Amino acid sequence: MRFLLSLIVNAFALWLTTLIVAGVSVRPYADTEIGTILTYLLVAFIFGLVNSIIGTVVRVVAFPLYILTLGLISFIINGLLLLLVAWFSSLLGFGLEIEGFWWGVLGAIVLGIISWLLNLILGTKKDR
Repeated sequence: MRFLLSLIVNAFALWLTTLIVAGVSVRPYADTEIGTILTYLLVAFIFGLVNSIIGTVVRVVAFPLYILTLGLISFIINGLLLLLVAWFSSLLGFGLEIEGFWWGVLGAIVLGIISWLLNLILGTKKDR
């Protein structure tokens, strides 16, 4: 149940990010409302997979850079992970579209802030 709620929160945060950041958009696989909602849910699922598997490995390997840059490298890493999600979803023929690297970094920052706020409000990220 917590996974499903987290997926919905991330999909909603992604939708708000596409409204705020001009260089980040989502191309739905169908022009219906259901198709758009399912596309956002699928992109949020891909983002969760990329962030949990590849993101964890990259953060462990880049730990010295985190220390050296006082954590500022996390903006770049999160932007690259968002670009990776856009690439994965483009292989499907629909999904996340990012116009450039800096749009990806800005989109990752906005997405992180929005999802943090939503998780804080809804209480979906409790201690396990």
